[in-house]
Amino acid sequence: MVAKVLPPFNAQAFLDSAGLPKAVVDYGRDETIFTQGDVCEDVFYIQVGGVKLSVLSKTGREAVVAMLGPGDFFGEGCLAGQLVRMGSATAITPSTILLVPQKRMEQLLRKQHAMSDRFIAHMLARNIRIEQDLVDQLFNSSEKRLARTLLLLARYGKQDKPIRSVPKISQETLAEIVGTTRSRVNFFLNKFKKLGFIEYDGELPIKINNSLLSVVLHD
Repeated sequence: MVAKVLPPFNAQAFLDSAGLPKAVVDYGRDETIFTQGDVCEDVFYIQVGGVKLSVLSKTGREAVVAMLGPGDFFGEGCLAGQLVRMGSATAITPSTILLVPQKRMEQLLRKQHAMSDRFIAHMLARNIRIEQDLVDQLFNSSEKRLARTLLLLARYGKQDKPIRSVPKISQETLAEIVGTTRSRVNFFLNKFKKLGFIEYDGELPIKINNSLLSVVLHD
């Protein structure tokens, strides 16, 4: 018996067809979307841009737990009974975000079972990627983590073009994501440039070549 394959989840079409009341908010680079400890009231969907999810320890140390882009949901913890935000969300590039009220999203997922199945599959796939990000942070070198971060920011695998561009974010932000220093990020960017993995003139954005994948795959 062949398993039924669900069509790709088109979140934008899902939200539009459902007639959900929603707000569209534009955020500038480095602008806070929500802060750790805020009350959970909405589910967020990225139309344009990129978002960093991070957690702040009691000692004030920040850890980046996920980097998200167009087509990704976040803040969905409210659907599982989360009362306050466990982390913060920050726009890493100018971003357009849809805010969907928690109760209306819950009603939609209860009523439209086919869509809710696809939404759940979509969220599980994203959570798997976040787990992979955690493994990357724990076990891989900063060079390999930077290469993987650049590929993810360029939405590697989402397009057919051989060269993709990383959004215009600072080296400081890249260092926060990778968990290293700005000087190390600068060193590896120049190394990747010399090897032909990226096209980089010292300023962002960066153009990514498929060959950068070899850094991630190399043991």
